[in-house]
Amino acid sequence: MARDSEDHSASTEEIKASLREKVLKRRDAMPPETQNTFSRAILRDIIGLEPYKNSGVVLAYAGFGSELRTDEFLHRTLDLGKRLLLPRVNRETKSLDLYEVKDLARDLKAGTWGISEPDPGRCDPADIQTVDFVLVPGVAFDSRCGRLGYGAGFYDGLLANRRVSQTWLVAGAFEVQVVESVPMRKHDVPVDLVMTQERHYPS
Repeated sequence: MARDSEDHSASTEEIKASLREKVLKRRDAMPPETQNTFSRAILRDIIGLEPYKNSGVVLAYAGFGSELRTDEFLHRTLDLGKRLLLPRVNRETKSLDLYEVKDLARDLKAGTWGISEPDPGRCDPADIQTVDFVLVPGVAFDSRCGRLGYGAGFYDGLLANRRVSQTWLVAGAFEVQVVESVPMRKHDVPVDLVMTQERHYPS
């Protein structure tokens, strides 16, 4: 776990911004082949989780930049006969809309920030209330499963509406993304489990 300390006199948002910058630099510095190897190991472990095995509807995301490589996870989810939902940024409402994806080669196109998103012309809208399992992206996590996102608040808004007792929130991350403490506010949504290439949190 990386130890990152901040000046407690700074505001929460300033601390978050500084932490986000530090962790992204560490993640971006990882060689692509290392990212690929670690991603496969992490996602293999996630696929082995009982909550994933027992799920029928999975919400995931298409990895972008130095994020976890999720392609194999998305294909595996469809191969297992599960329903796969992916988010699309709604710029007007500043939120995420969900769509069911059935064909990864045809149903996705470059959207906001160049991230692969569902094509509304090919995919049916979906409801967060139907989801059993969520693969959650993020910049940084701590051992208590606190999550630091990219700053827009899209996922916090989306996950605040989930079926709390029935939906598992699992993050896959590289160990360099795990920090001593993520500052959390009331609207920030923690995950249930963080899986890295070295361990899982809480351990």
